Amino acid sequence: MQKIKTAVVGASGYTGMELLRLLLMHPNAELTCVTSRQYAGQPLSSVFPRFSQMAGSEVAFTEPDAETIKASGAEIAFLALPHGVAAAYATALLELGVKVIDLSADFRLNDPDVYEEFYGAVHPAQELLKEAVYGMPELPQRSEAIAKARLIASPGCYPTSIILPLVPLLQNGLIDPQSIVTCSMSGVSGAGKSSNVLFSFCEANESVRAYSAPKHRHLSEIEQELSIAASEPVAMSFTPHLVPTHNGICTTTSAKLIGSPESIGKALEAAYADKEFVRLLGEGSTADTKNVTRTNFIDIGWAVDERTGRVLLFSAEDNLGKGAAGQAVQSFNLVAGLPTQAGLQNI
Repeated sequence: MQKIKTAVVGASGYTGMELLRLLLMHPNAELTCVTSRQYAGQPLSSVFPRFSQMAGSEVAFTEPDAETIKASGAEIAFLALPHGVAAAYATALLELGVKVIDLSADFRLNDPDVYEEFYGAVHPAQELLKEAVYGMPELPQRSEAIAKARLIASPGCYPTSIILPLVPLLQNGLIDPQSIVTCSMSGVSGAGKSSNVLFSFCEANESVRAYSAPKHRHLSEIEQELSIAASEPVAMSFTPHLVPTHNGICTTTSAKLIGSPESIGKALEAAYADKEFVRLLGEGSTADTKNVTRTNFIDIGWAVDERTGRVLLFSAEDNLGKGAAGQAVQSFNLVAGLPTQAGLQNI
């Protein structure tokens, strides 16, 4: 069986751990290098006892160094690093001939000025922005582009839950592009292994609150991809909320309906009927995080509010799965010429 030698850079965070879980169980992946400054020298099975006795769990963490990653034989490297840090590793690895799937925000935006506006710093590798492919395989022609790419920008968790329900409607002119309002709720793991007291158990448990409003960083890539779908600039309202669960995202989006109510379901079916990880729930059905956590599925339902003339879109996904590690593995499969579902069907 074909085995693709693979590295995970920054493997000690929540997303990194989920990547490790998926890759250790992937029939076509061979972990040859995992990096973490904090755990350098320790085997995976020591840092993450849940992986003990799994093939590959004997691999030891190393310092994050491009030459070491290349020397491990890795053909593809996942970057589970903070924005602003990932770009330097991507540049070095690409120069060494290692393909890169970046889970940070460093290559998601086409415009370096937008990156600077939302992330507060000059983009560290602007020459690579035109080359990077936004890695959402379900978007039109995106699977083909991902398969040919050497640098893939894996989307953010909130954007995945918002973009996928909206793109078919915008492409078909079924909603007013300037009327979109979205509210999302995410589990606390979405903040990463943060030392911020606001994400501690006592602060987050038994509490729900909005944050990063009105200009969450993910809004930049959401508006970029929706503008492409609508063929015009899209500006929207997005309010994220923190809820006391470990993982999962539940999103409700509304927009002014232009098309007929029946056209909503038809557009979604036409776009996603053959997409393995998009489950359409039908009109009048809402999405529930308990049905998608620990999977790579996104569930989408919808309803039409005839009283206000707006369509309501409901979606749910695992922020660590379809919103991060799972979607990155989808891109890995495409780059490696494997079936899209490889390693993701029974997770």
